Amino acid sequence: MSTTRMDGTAALVTGGSRGIGAATAVRLAREGADVAFTYVRDEAAAEEVAARIEATGRRALPLRADAADPGDAAGAVHRAADGLGRLDVLVNNVGVGVLGPLAELTLADVDRVLAVNVRATFLASQAAAERLPDGGRIITIGTCMTQRVAGPGGTLYTLSKSALVGLNRALARELGARGITANLVHPGPVDTDLNPADGPYAAGQTALTAVGRFGTPDEIAAAVAYLAGPETRYVTGAELSVDGGHAA
Repeated sequence: MSTTRMDGTAALVTGGSRGIGAATAVRLAREGADVAFTYVRDEAAAEEVAARIEATGRRALPLRADAADPGDAAGAVHRAADGLGRLDVLVNNVGVGVLGPLAELTLADVDRVLAVNVRATFLASQAAAERLPDGGRIITIGTCMTQRVAGPGGTLYTLSKSALVGLNRALARELGARGITANLVHPGPVDTDLNPADGPYAAGQTALTAVGRFGTPDEIAAAVAYLAGPETRYVTGAELSVDGGHAA
């Protein structure tokens, strides 16, 4: 097994069975980390991601967990740390998006989005602070919509992701004395099954970027891997936009 920049570390990626989360879990394994990841229902997809991780020679630990459940949100962190024997990196990737006119959003929509996007991220980060060693990493996936709201319909989703900006800065201050960094990655339009580059809304999103295309999950995963690695000990409280110039 070759030595890589994250050899001997362990990571947890929430929402890691597809899209950006799956790409991140596999990328961290390629960098040398053993990787736990959560999923809710799709066991077949989780097994596929686990196989890709194990193909790198690293250990995979799929964990069924529902981020909307407060016990699962924090419990997954402890299960990952116990199962892998340590935890060095937490990637808060799990999230839900409810888009639509402000007048049509329901209380149930508000409760669900805030529970998954905000409360679960807070609880996982709180649990990680207990388990991470000095020098650990907390990396959270935000959205380009916190930098530029280009049209109507994103009020609730943008609200939830904007809360993570404040959380990220506060975590950086709270945990900085231990050398634990907290950083936020803002993806732009990314080609996933939930938002395909050939989907009905793709042309409008593409037009909003400077580079004229969707990003790939691997491009977001590369940014996460950079922030998780040893070169970024002095980077904390930062927001890294990987958005093709969406906010330019």
